[in-house]
Amino acid sequence: MVSDTPTRDAWVLGPEGLAALMEALVDAGYRVVGPTVRDGAIVLDDITSAKELPHGWTTEQEAATYRLERRGDEQVFGWAVGPHSWKKELFPSRVRLFRSAGAASAGAPTIEEDPPPAKPLALFGARSCDLHAIAVQDRVFLGGPYVERDYAQRRRDAFVVAVNCGVPGGTCFCVSMGTGPRSEGGYDLALTEVLEGGRRYLVEVGSERGRELLEALPVQPATDEDVSASLRVTDEAARRMGRELDTVGLPELLARNREHPRFEDVAERCLTCGNCVLACPTCFCSSVEEVNDLTDGSAERWRVWDTCFSIDHSYIHGGSIRRSAHSRYRQWLTHKFGTWFDQFGTSGCVGCGRCITWCPVGIDVTEELAAIRASDGEVERANA
Repeated sequence: MVSDTPTRDAWVLGPEGLAALMEALVDAGYRVVGPTVRDGAIVLDDITSAKELPHGWTTEQEAATYRLERRGDEQVFGWAVGPHSWKKELFPSRVRLFRSAGAASAGAPTIEEDPPPAKPLALFGARSCDLHAIAVQDRVFLGGPYVERDYAQRRRDAFVVAVNCGVPGGTCFCVSMGTGPRSEGGYDLALTEVLEGGRRYLVEVGSERGRELLEALPVQPATDEDVSASLRVTDEAARRMGRELDTVGLPELLARNREHPRFEDVAERCLTCGNCVLACPTCFCSSVEEVNDLTDGSAERWRVWDTCFSIDHSYIHGGSIRRSAHSRYRQWLTHKFGTWFDQFGTSGCVGCGRCITWCPVGIDVTEELAAIRASDGEVERANA
């Protein structure tokens, strides 16, 4: 139980304390989603026990490369982000918006909206880059005049257990984007797994709900050395980033290089498969599908993920605007790192590196943006 309040709102949970934390979340009525090993990857799935966490696993990640490897210890969070982001829980790939029951000839049809999820979510193990991604989607879906109802229902009571990153991947560049590796907010509780001096977890409180849950956990006040050891974990992670990106003036850089030959170079390699968009924690494009049942006159409307790499994404009467791979990749890159600022006041990238890891041909946004910057202005001068 929580004892005397420390000078910092930080506590220490022993190596067996994760089981108590998981149990407390389940007992509080949350549907807990967290990292677990499945199908050769560390994915996000429903979990009910700390035993399901990826004890002793790490990952090797490079462009178009992902593989699991065994660690030499039982560290639980010694790996970088995997193929899933929390988008799949807060903004699922397929959601029924409503069902219209009854034939038109029988009078006005009834409209049935799906009920909200039965249990609130507990996001267990969210990294700082993903917390920033959730904040981006909060602005998109909740910050405007039209609130996305399904997202709001899933997001409203979600409990967030963050984990500060100590082992970045080869494609991570959160330091460049100012989104990690240490969480600065957006969580109820934040853990740092510390190995120095014996494995333990520094727990930082981020909300009153987090403080209330902490009352059920076997924690002790953190010492100054505990806090310092925790800071060293993320400081070391920051020094070991796999990628870096110069973000100065990116919107302006892309605006004046719309016809840069690098886009054609990428188009020769890009499969327009949309893997980068599907893996991205911030991309939010969606489409609508109508499903009709001729036997009873009912109809359903479904919201499904879409991607700007799909040729139908830019369809208007008469055809699609962006028919070439060149134009579709340019749209994605310039929106993500440029015009997203105009819409939402922030970058659309959080530096998680998923788009690099999960691109089947290894297209690297940090490499492409660096190449455009290296030859900035040459296109204009050549055409002058």
